Amino acid sequence: MTKGYDAVCAFVNDDINADVIDVLYENGIGLVALRCAGYNNVDIKHAYKRVHVTRVPSYSPNAVAEHAMALLLTLNRKIHRAYNRTREHNFSLEGLTGFDLYGKTVGVIGTGKIGRAFANICKGFGMKVVAYDLYPAPDADFEYKTLDEIFKEADIISLHCPLNEETRHMINDESLGKMKDGVAIINTSRGQLIDTQALIRAIKCGKVGMAGLDVYEEESEFFYEDHSNNILQDDALVTLISMPNVIVTSHQAFLTKEALQAIAQTTLKNMRDYFDDKVLVNEICYRCEEYGICDMGHTKNCF
Repeated sequence: MTKGYDAVCAFVNDDINADVIDVLYENGIGLVALRCAGYNNVDIKHAYKRVHVTRVPSYSPNAVAEHAMALLLTLNRKIHRAYNRTREHNFSLEGLTGFDLYGKTVGVIGTGKIGRAFANICKGFGMKVVAYDLYPAPDADFEYKTLDEIFKEADIISLHCPLNEETRHMINDESLGKMKDGVAIINTSRGQLIDTQALIRAIKCGKVGMAGLDVYEEESEFFYEDHSNNILQDDALVTLISMPNVIVTSHQAFLTKEALQAIAQTTLKNMRDYFDDKVLVNEICYRCEEYGICDMGHTKNCF
């Protein structure tokens, strides 16, 4: 399928594992141009010296941050339930009570561009922002704390960190046990940051009061496709969708006109630079800065 081509374009749910990379390499593919920021779906170590991999490091942080707040507002004020009721001419207020966001403490885990955009939105609501990041921003206008402190203090926890071995299942039985009863959890980053079964147990016992999920651990089998005529074979996903205090959206936080335009422009530029033998400023590889052993500094390509 890729024979005769020089590059392929992939998205966040495409699995670019070692076997796929070997096939691409054998077929003469020199570039995998990701049209997303995250690259946990790519075996970047295996890709080294086989195929170049580029990404879109930033497209619209505000788009994702605004979606995270939309999930929180909808869950808190029961907008989804009220919408369904009024369509059936049911104007009862029973069960629709929320709480003021003003004065609440929100824990932002990951303070890159998206995390900081979300923090700014929360501050606009009069919320107290505390944050955790391995690399705190020196100019941040909010307080950094340890993860345990955030788990203990936050009324709302929003995840904005990348997926790696350190962050995989960071929300688990142990961390959930440290949280306030009724805590709200928002995840617009990567599904595997949360142990789904642990989250379900925490929701059932009331530890988690609400969960807004734009991502899901096993989303690659379901998201971006229409399964409305099928019986979903994922019991955990079915359970989450059935819960009245959970909203699952289909990895759409990025989906604004502005973000789509930025993604397209950067992806096309990455490909043009490759074909014009220019430096791939958005190249990623296992030797890059995140791993501390690359001296290229993106002044030349990784290989």
